[in-house]
Amino acid sequence: MSNVCRLIAILLIAASGAASAQILGQLPLPSVSVPVDSGTLGRTIDSALGPGTVESVTSGVTRADVERAIDPSLARLASDRWVQTATPATLLDLRRLRLAELIKDNRATLEMDGTGNPARRGHLLAISPSGPNLAGAIRAGFAVRADDQDRILGLRLVTLAVPRGMSIAKALILLRRAAPRIDADFDHIFEPAGGTLAASAAALAAGPVGGGPVIGMIDGGVGQSPALASASIEQRGFSGSAQATGHGTAVASLIVGSDGKFAGAARGASLLVGDVFGGNPATGSATSIVQAMSWIAARRPAVINISLIGPRNAAVERAVAILLARGIRVVAAVGNDGPAAPPLYPASQPGVIAVTGVDATNRALAEAGRSAHLDYAAPGADMVAALPGRGYARVRGTSFAAPLVASRLAMTGSIVRLDEEAAKGRGRVGRGIICAACRTAPKQVGVR
Repeated sequence: MSNVCRLIAILLIAASGAASAQILGQLPLPSVSVPVDSGTLGRTIDSALGPGTVESVTSGVTRADVERAIDPSLARLASDRWVQTATPATLLDLRRLRLAELIKDNRATLEMDGTGNPARRGHLLAISPSGPNLAGAIRAGFAVRADDQDRILGLRLVTLAVPRGMSIAKALILLRRAAPRIDADFDHIFEPAGGTLAASAAALAAGPVGGGPVIGMIDGGVGQSPALASASIEQRGFSGSAQATGHGTAVASLIVGSDGKFAGAARGASLLVGDVFGGNPATGSATSIVQAMSWIAARRPAVINISLIGPRNAAVERAVAILLARGIRVVAAVGNDGPAAPPLYPASQPGVIAVTGVDATNRALAEAGRSAHLDYAAPGADMVAALPGRGYARVRGTSFAAPLVASRLAMTGSIVRLDEEAAKGRGRVGRGIICAACRTAPKQVGVR
């Protein structure tokens, strides 16, 4: 049995344990190594498990359930219950499979960076390289594909095409040997930190940006919704044209939404949306995120919310540091891959306000990720957010907690005020729960 076959089987066994956790408790699962290039993942699930439910092993969790949990393109804003109660080891293995599936579905544009993280195929990023370092890279066989001088951030990003036939992992080693002082990294792909990103046919939300504090948001595009009909929203795409998404719409509604009993936490604020996906979950690159930061920074926002997760990346890290030095606060979600997953970024970067989620009992979400530091928690479950077009959906994840903290920071204008507001919670909640009363319960808007 291949590693991927074995991992899927273990996940199904783990799902059975999660379903009966109240009786049996949760047993730690061994971590299973996923191949760097698992192009047969979908077929492997079929051949390893067969169709339907394996009742004797899973107690109702099916092969389709596992596929849905790792599919990066489904239109969901909350994980299945069996995932929410899975062990940390199972959540970590689901993360590995999800990233492998993203690579498999986008072979032409993505590859692994050598440590299990997706990045743009055939390209590396050099951050503000000197002339001698760039010359050394060219002598080693690299070619300059783009040379962008960002005047807003004062940051130069040079995209280097790697030598023909070479993986980006090997290419980065070669580049650092050829130009030892060069600051270079992969062009990593970042993901939504809660639910999944799905494009929508809904028109983009738009409204005149005027009064109130300015809040930036880097995410998917935001669709029209009755909850956003009176909101001040301006959007720009950084991976093609902006396109409405379920994730982006939900996050925006929690910031500036207003519709009867549903209310965002920063009504009256102006929202700038940098869409780094263009409706495609494989295009949320470090390059596009830096470009979105620059566009938003030019408008002098009070805070920027980033409900996205990815590995530590030199380009994103440099851009965030520039924002922080200029007094622009950055709030980011810690992710939902469990405490066994590596600390994810930008939440783990020093100076960034890292946010986790809590449920209606003020308990930290069991599936919340681990960050190098944790500042606050906010409601992230047992709540709804707006959908593109019309209606609301249940949401769960740290993605939906971060915008509440960003909103309160923008409206109060002070970390000191946030600390005064922070309420006690259960579990790992940082300095406390912000915006505890901001949750709109499903029954309030007729969602079952």
